[in-house]
Amino acid sequence: MTGVPASAAGGTSSANGAPANAGSGAASGSASSGVVETGVVETGVPDGPKPARGAKVVAAAVNQASVWNIANFLTMLRLLLVPGFVALMLADGGYDPAMRSFAWAAFAVAMITDLFDGHLARTYDLVTDFGKIADPIADKAIMGAALICLSSLGDLPWWVTVVILGRELGITLLRFLVIRYGVIPASRGGKLKTLTQGVAVGMYVLALTGWLASLRFWVMAAAVILTVLTGLDYVRQAIVLRRQGIAERMAASEETEA
Repeated sequence: MTGVPASAAGGTSSANGAPANAGSGAASGSASSGVVETGVVETGVPDGPKPARGAKVVAAAVNQASVWNIANFLTMLRLLLVPGFVALMLADGGYDPAMRSFAWAAFAVAMITDLFDGHLARTYDLVTDFGKIADPIADKAIMGAALICLSSLGDLPWWVTVVILGRELGITLLRFLVIRYGVIPASRGGKLKTLTQGVAVGMYVLALTGWLASLRFWVMAAAVILTVLTGLDYVRQAIVLRRQGIAERMAASEETEA
């Protein structure tokens, strides 16, 4: 009698064992699948799909404005006007009033495009690496060509040309030297200097006589004064910017060490 219950009990425990094992297996299976699903969800959601190789480069290329835009076209036009302006200035010995008038027209177009290309690039997001390099080159080229032609013809003293070009080239070099610390913004004085220089040089390009010839002398004198004063102000800004940049770097290094 005791054997039957024992075997029965054994059978019962075996019977009960099967479902228990099955249940635990199912539970472990569910747990395992739960861990896998959770792992997929947790690792997938924050990280997201990884970008394809080179996607960042493509995105940068898409965001970069095309080189063939209106701002760069105006800059290139200004560069192309330089040799034409020089040829007109020096035609017939440089003293033909008609040729000087055509040279003034070329100079005026170049100065007008200088006013618009930068504005268009900033307003319509047309800034390109080419424009950043070509624009200042075009500015210095047309102004330098006009000053050198005028001095070579004896219409303008050489020291005026040296002062203006020396300032322009020096400030351009100074900007590159301190660019690691920041950018020196264009001031109102600098813009007024550029306008005054353009008007003064334009008046010297034309074959003016009488009171207009006397007036251009004083306009050029104002341009030279503004050239020197704004140049000194840019030097001051560069020194301040460099000191601030060095102080910020030293503070950042001390925080890193601490």
